[in-house]
Amino acid sequence: MKSLLAAFFALAATALAQPKFNVLHIVSDDLNTSLGCYGHAQVKSPHIDKLAATGVRFEKAYCQYPLCNPSRASFMTGMRPGSTKVYENSTHFRKALPDVLSIPQTFSKAGAFAARVGKLYHYGVPTQIGTSGLDDEPSWQQVVNPIGHDKKVEDQIHTLVPGQFGGTLSWFSDPSDEPQTDAVGAAEAIKLLEAKKDGPFYLAVGFYRPHTPYVAPAKYFEGYPIDQIQLATGPMKDAPGIPVAAYASYKKDQDQLTDPMRKEILQAYFASTTFMDDQVGQVVAAIERLGLREKTVIVFHSDHGYHLGDHGLWQKQSIWENSARVPLIISVPGNANNGKSCPRPVELIDLHATLADVCGLPLPQSDGTSLKPLLDNPQAAWDKPAFSQVLRGAPVATTAPNFDPKNLEKGKKGPGKGKGKGKAGAFLGVSVRTEQFRYTEWDEGRQGATLFDLQNDPQESKDLAKDPAHAETVVKMKAMLAGLKK
Repeated sequence: MKSLLAAFFALAATALAQPKFNVLHIVSDDLNTSLGCYGHAQVKSPHIDKLAATGVRFEKAYCQYPLCNPSRASFMTGMRPGSTKVYENSTHFRKALPDVLSIPQTFSKAGAFAARVGKLYHYGVPTQIGTSGLDDEPSWQQVVNPIGHDKKVEDQIHTLVPGQFGGTLSWFSDPSDEPQTDAVGAAEAIKLLEAKKDGPFYLAVGFYRPHTPYVAPAKYFEGYPIDQIQLATGPMKDAPGIPVAAYASYKKDQDQLTDPMRKEILQAYFASTTFMDDQVGQVVAAIERLGLREKTVIVFHSDHGYHLGDHGLWQKQSIWENSARVPLIISVPGNANNGKSCPRPVELIDLHATLADVCGLPLPQSDGTSLKPLLDNPQAAWDKPAFSQVLRGAPVATTAPNFDPKNLEKGKKGPGKGKGKGKAGAFLGVSVRTEQFRYTEWDEGRQGATLFDLQNDPQESKDLAKDPAHAETVVKMKAMLAGLKK
C-alpha cells in the first residue's frame, strides 16, 4: 500500500511540475530590427509581423554581447558574460559554469521533450553548417543539424575577402530551386512538431539568415530593386570626439566599398531576411495546423543587432544602438496584451526566467529577471536598465585560442596592442541603456565615454557626456555600471 501511495504522489508531483505551455523558441542569426513590425519602410517580413500582432513586441530589447558565442551562451543560460566568462567565439560556457541549467534543461527537468534544429549555441557560419559546432550536449534530447544548397554555391559568392564568407561582407542571389539550409531546418522543425504534438515540449529552432553570406533564392532579391535601396545616413566613422574604441569593429576590407556595392549588400541582407521570415511562417503555420497555438508560447528574437552602414560600420561587435538592440517578440496564449508593444528596456538574459515563469516552473538561477510583469502590463513601471558589453584587444574567431578573462584584470598584459586596444591589452566597453539614454565607458572610462539621448537623437549624433546640463545623468548611469558583474 505504501509503495502504491508513493507511486501516486510521485506521479502527482510530476504532473504538477510539468510546464503549463509548450515553447517554440525561434532565433535568427545577425538580425537587427530591420523588420516591418519595427517600422522599417522597405523590409518585407509578413510572418514575423503577424507574430508580433499576436504577441508582445519589445521595442527596446538588447543583447548582452554583440557576438554570436558570448550572446548565445548568455541568453541560453540567463547568465551575463561576466558569469559565463565567454567573450569570444571559442570558449564554452561550461568551462566556467559546469552545472548551470540552460533553458532546455529547465524544461527537460520538468518533463518536457527538449530539442533543437539549427544554430542555438555557437558554431561558425557558414563553415560549420551541418555540424553541431560548439553545442551543449546536456541541453538536448534530440538535435538536427540542417544543411542545404547554400553550402554548395560558396565558389559563386561575392565576397570582400577571397575565400572568406562568414566574418566578412559576402552575398549571392541563388537561381536554384534546391532548398537552402533554413528551408531544410524549417521542414525538420515541422517534423518534430508533428512527432511531439502531444507535448510538453521545448523546441528551439535556430535560423542562419541573415548571417553572412547573405544567400537567398533569387526571387527574394527581386523584391528589393536596387534603385529603391536607401543607404544609411547620419554620423559616420571617426566622428570628432568619439572614442577610437567605438569604431574598432571596422574592418579594413570595407575600404573597398562603393555606394553601388553597399546597395547590393543591403539588397542581399533584406532578401535573406525575407527568406528567413518565410521559414518562420512555415513553422508557426505548423503550430496552428496541429492545434497547438493555444498550448504553445512562441518566442522570436535574434542573437544581437547588426550595422548596415550606420556609423560607417557593418556587421556586429560594437555597442552602438543598432549592434546591441534586437527584435524580441513573446506570444503567450490567452495574454490580453498580445498585439501591444512594450517600451521598457529589457535584456536577452531575461528569457530564461521569463519562460520558466509563464510556464509555471520554478525560477532558475539567473542573472536575468522575469518579464512576466511586462507581459501582464507592457506599460508597467520598470526601473531595470539593459547592459551590453564588448571586448577589445582579444581574438574573437571560432578557431581562435580561448581568451583568458584574467587578462581583463588591471595590470595584466592582454593580446595585441593596436588601434582601439588599451595599453594594458584587452579591455571592455560597457554600455547601459535606459528608456531614454545610452551611456558607454571604454576601459572604465580611461579610453573615453559617451552619452546619447536616444529619445531625441536616435542616430546617436550628439555626445552629451561632457555637457554640464547632463552631468547628473552621467553620474546616475556611472553608478548603474559600477554595480554590473562584468
